[in-house]
Amino acid sequence: MEHSSAVEYHEHHGGGTKEIKRVTIILTILTLVELALGYSMIHIPEDNPTRHFVKGVILILMLAKAFYIAGYFMHLKHEIRNMIMTICIPLFLFVWFIIAFLYDGKAYNNNRNAYDPYYKVKSEQPAPVHHEEEEHKGLEKKNME
Repeated sequence: MEHSSAVEYHEHHGGGTKEIKRVTIILTILTLVELALGYSMIHIPEDNPTRHFVKGVILILMLAKAFYIAGYFMHLKHEIRNMIMTICIPLFLFVWFIIAFLYDGKAYNNNRNAYDPYYKVKSEQPAPVHHEEEEHKGLEKKNME
């Protein structure tokens, strides 16, 4: 049994270009589908439930694209599952916090009058009642008597 200190290492360069092209094509297709869905929403009325469904589909495609980008460009594709979850779960929580804070801020802005009784918009105050000139003169005569 002979022991040698030489380490054998063989580099594989052939698959890199194919993988880059495949990733580029997949990301391009996902982006084009998102854009097509976004432009199709222009003709859908605001209160139509179909519009909300299309927004949900676009959001799911965006998340899939984000995972794909994280997998290839952050080299998470070859990592173990626990390492991937260590990065992705805090990312989901961060996005959820942003959405929750924006929603809470919008709710406060819409309900500001209910929380602060001293903040009243001037347009909410009733306008003074205007009397006709004859009624006004009649009231003045009664007050003088």
